[in-house]
Amino acid sequence: MITTGEQAPDFELPDHDGNPVRLSALRGRPVVLYFYPKADTPGCTTQACGIRDHRADYEAAGVTVLGVSPDSVEAIRKFHDGQDLNFTLLADSDHAVAEQYGTWGEKSMYGKTYMGVHRSTFIIDADGTVVDVIPKASPKTHDEQVLKALRETVAA
Repeated sequence: MITTGEQAPDFELPDHDGNPVRLSALRGRPVVLYFYPKADTPGCTTQACGIRDHRADYEAAGVTVLGVSPDSVEAIRKFHDGQDLNFTLLADSDHAVAEQYGTWGEKSMYGKTYMGVHRSTFIIDADGTVVDVIPKASPKTHDEQVLKALRETVAA
């Protein structure tokens, strides 16, 4: 997994409207890059709606929020529109970016193992350096953790 102090690997992925988004094009502004397992599932909805509902806090911190999942553009568009989200979702359908960031790996549920995204968040400063990592983000406390980290790292 990418760690604090490393340069955030650049990537380009389609957003919920199918438009390409390149991380390096956002330089000059901090980015909250979060990986979530699957659109329209309970935990991912809680996490995304938390970001939506804290929009003013994220705007006050001057950050761009990007949510990345291994879903298709169609799936993230439905999720984005259905939850009235006010930030960008990206489709990493071949999970290449999740692998690049170290968030793709073996998971287990109900005794079965499978490959999937580990819910993780990377806070990237305006120069493209990772300044904080939340390796096991909780949907319920995600915003609290991220906003605290933003106050301590990006605003400092």
